[in-house]
Amino acid sequence: MPDTSLWITGATLSGKTSRLIEEFCIRGQQIQSPLNQIVPTVRLEKLKSDRHNQIGVSQHTEPQILILAANTENRINLMDRISEATSEQYPYNSTTPLGFFEDEVILFWPLLIQALKLRGQFPLRLRPETEQELASRFWSPQIEKLKQPGVSLERMIRRTLDLFQLAAFSCTPTEEIGIVLQQGFEDVGTGTLTALDNFCANIAELLQEWRDWCCQGGLLTYGIITELYWRYLLPNSTYQQHLIHRYPFVLADNLDEYPAITYRLFDFLLDNGATGVFTYNPDGSIRLGLGADPEYLAQLQDRCQTEILETPKNLAQEIGEPIMELVVNNNYLNIYQRQLRTYLKLIPARSRAALLQNVAKMIVQDINLGIVKPEEVAIIAPGLDAIARYSLMSMLEDAGIAVESLKEQRPLISYPMIRALLSILTLVYPGLGRLVDRDAMAEMLVVLSQSSISKGERQIDGQENLQKTSDIDPVRAGLLADHCFYPDIAHPRLLPIQTFSRWDRVGSRATCFYNQILEWIEKQRSQQQEGQLPNPIFLLDRAIQSFFISSYLSLAQLSALRELMETATHYWEVERRLQQNSQLEVTEPMTDDPMEKDSSSSTVEKFIQFLRRGVVSANPYPIPSIVHSPSAVTLATIFQYRASRKCHRWQYWLDVGSPLWLSGGTATLYGATLFLQGQLGKCWTIEDSQKSDRERLRRILLDLLSRVSYSNSSSVNGSNEHRIYLCHSDLAVNGQEQTGPLLPLVYSSMSHTD
Repeated sequence: MPDTSLWITGATLSGKTSRLIEEFCIRGQQIQSPLNQIVPTVRLEKLKSDRHNQIGVSQHTEPQILILAANTENRINLMDRISEATSEQYPYNSTTPLGFFEDEVILFWPLLIQALKLRGQFPLRLRPETEQELASRFWSPQIEKLKQPGVSLERMIRRTLDLFQLAAFSCTPTEEIGIVLQQGFEDVGTGTLTALDNFCANIAELLQEWRDWCCQGGLLTYGIITELYWRYLLPNSTYQQHLIHRYPFVLADNLDEYPAITYRLFDFLLDNGATGVFTYNPDGSIRLGLGADPEYLAQLQDRCQTEILETPKNLAQEIGEPIMELVVNNNYLNIYQRQLRTYLKLIPARSRAALLQNVAKMIVQDINLGIVKPEEVAIIAPGLDAIARYSLMSMLEDAGIAVESLKEQRPLISYPMIRALLSILTLVYPGLGRLVDRDAMAEMLVVLSQSSISKGERQIDGQENLQKTSDIDPVRAGLLADHCFYPDIAHPRLLPIQTFSRWDRVGSRATCFYNQILEWIEKQRSQQQEGQLPNPIFLLDRAIQSFFISSYLSLAQLSALRELMETATHYWEVERRLQQNSQLEVTEPMTDDPMEKDSSSSTVEKFIQFLRRGVVSANPYPIPSIVHSPSAVTLATIFQYRASRKCHRWQYWLDVGSPLWLSGGTATLYGATLFLQGQLGKCWTIEDSQKSDRERLRRILLDLLSRVSYSNSSSVNGSNEHRIYLCHSDLAVNGQEQTGPLLPLVYSSMSHTD
């Protein structure tokens, strides 16, 4: 195998991943592995004669190629392309940087137990939303230390946990987080120096206590996993020997999105004889602000042979320079006006509501005329609120055009089915009467009695949408909730339908189904009282099987139900671990709240309140949907669109006058810039912030322009035109005038409109 590592650099969509796969195929043949001998190239006779020897060796095969991708979606796409190119011929381990650290920490947990003198128990990883809830409960006696003017406690807790993760990504010890914050914010001018010092010291102190408590209880977060890896596992000589033996060859795609800790991993592997192939986009850095440190990772180029790929033909080449001059450098050049006029079209409106209507009308018109296909259109916004997302999807779907909304992040509690299931919990477990009311009961009756009656049009998820009807309609459900629901703090319940004096007016079908619901709930309640219901997870599963599985469910509804079960399972695993630790007196009680007493109803109440805060989204594992519609308009934020690495002929830049373009939306964590390797120990000034914003805007614009790529595909009428629509409203959502950095593009386009 070649002993020279390769550094592949190029612009967006220049073929870096394809070159990575080519190098994988070339260098993978040199890996000494039994899998390289078992592939179909071996003759059948030889395969039969050596059958026992080959099987015996292959059982001890270890993956000798480490393949890293920036995120899970990119990893799945990369694995599909590698499988197609190699027919799974070479043994490899495919993961993301965070996934690799998690796997390694769990696999070598005994080494960490020995080094840190932890109690011998299998580690349990916390989800981010569960991490925040436990941290809130753990810090509740000292919560005053985190109070900051103008910032809610919930937001401050999330910021503190994010700082811990950023420090771990940058290989900064937890004890030094306060020092980094003091050095970075000392000239900001907010408060006195003493107050700032105390605040930063409090954050470092609380994070150390949180880390120690989690480690003793075997609870892992992404921040703890990363710190354990770089601080204790990677320097361990025993682990180093295993790492060198397992991975003599490493491939990393899109290195500009990796945290600084991966530099230490790659540097160690290269120092010990491993070879690597790395791809890098100088104008990428999509995750800069979320823990990535592209400038630090770029130093690996000095250890590799560099290969520069040719820039593909796209709009970045055509109008990238004039847009940069106009937006970033504020230079108005008349010589570029014709170029910009060719590709940039303006959709103006006074209000944002009118803008959304105009955008949807334009897309529907062009698709119906055959000028463009749905899969060639993308709507991109710096920040996509729920109203805009719902409005655009509704208007386009009403016109028969499918919409693929990337990473919608819709709260789980927003689904009526989920709210109905939570209402069932309040009727079965005692002491939950404060969490339910008549409106919730009425909604539960309607949702549980829904059934599919006829086939309708095909929807965006590729499945046939069956029209829904309810045996108990909203009017009857309201009457039943008013007359047959008995509110009680200890035992809220549904009463027999005869309690309603005019129950005969409800109708036989609604009466029959109401009695079925009542009988089912009473049966579950009696089993719970007799101890035959192990935990609420079984109750949720029974309810889903009884009321939902028999009827049609869209992919969105299936995802919501799957996420509910995954969340509930994880939640009770964590609660079980906390109870075990409390029984063994490993930890102090986290709070004096009487809700902390050992009670199944108490846990159910906390779970319901946890979901009602809206912190859990319907994004179950795995991410890809079972059925994918290839003909759909893409709807995404800037970060979502760039991270998905899609390209389209037409892009609609929504809210082009918004100031969020300067920050790339909300894809930046608090204090992220302070933990970059080139910034550690330095003060972050206003000039630094302005320079960083301009550079981010430049990368965003170049990346989006590069994704308007020239291809051989054409629309129905043969058109192969490429466009960017600037969608601008004079007023933002809050009614204020737009003051964004892209307004020069809007004004330039206005002068040529009509």
